[in-house]
Amino acid sequence: MSRKTKNAIGTTIRVLVLVFFFLLVVLPIYWIVITSFKTSGEILDLNNITFFPKDFTLENYTGLFEQFHYGVLLKNSLLVSVASALVVTVFSMLGGYSLARYKFRGKQTVVLFFLITQMIPGILVIIPLYIIFSKLGMINTHIGLFIYYVTVNLPFCVITMRSFFERIPITLEEAAKVDGCTKMQSLFKIVFPIMFPGIVSVFVFGFIGAWNELIAGSIFISTPEMWTIPVGLKTLIGKYNVEWGLLMAGGVMALIPTALMFAVMQKFIVEGMTAGAVKE
Repeated sequence: MSRKTKNAIGTTIRVLVLVFFFLLVVLPIYWIVITSFKTSGEILDLNNITFFPKDFTLENYTGLFEQFHYGVLLKNSLLVSVASALVVTVFSMLGGYSLARYKFRGKQTVVLFFLITQMIPGILVIIPLYIIFSKLGMINTHIGLFIYYVTVNLPFCVITMRSFFERIPITLEEAAKVDGCTKMQSLFKIVFPIMFPGIVSVFVFGFIGAWNELIAGSIFISTPEMWTIPVGLKTLIGKYNVEWGLLMAGGVMALIPTALMFAVMQKFIVEGMTAGAVKE
């Protein structure tokens, strides 16, 4: 077998593998989207499965906002997700800078502790937290959910931000100090602008972690006016029936904010993830 033939076979195999994984990601999204525009009868007709709506309808989307009060869910999710992502980002910047720039006793222990927390399933701490929150009166409040999301996402984000800071030469800060900059001025005018892609990556991670979370929301929140989107959509799955139309429409609406975020910040996310992956 010639070298050219081997290269052609290798290229074909790689293309087929990529196409397979592409379809694995795209087809479920496509099915969610087209199902959201179908009527209930067409969705439940298992004898005549359609890959495009016969009768295009928006009743699932109108019902989502008029009957299901999806606007309330959207507001709650945005509030908790944005707030927790901002706090996680700020604390990660402070903690990451401390771990990257300062030497103190127990530094490696702190890093090891953060790494160990990533090995513990989050479900294990929900019951103890529920007991604590109930005694503090934070059950069925956005404050309790906010604290949980910050606590769960912070360790990983601090470790990630630490790797970003370690890639930035400390000589830049020393040169800024020689030029008359204070510590805060050197951070805000030199260091933070350089590591902006890393900051965006951490914010997106914190936002997605809160936006998609279901288990803690289901346990800590019980009243409909406090539900987030995942918790609200879960209620569409009943014991004897599933509101497929509303569920698919809700899924599409839940995808839009994250899709827009990735579309706008894609460049910074890729740069941030690759920058934080390697230490120079």
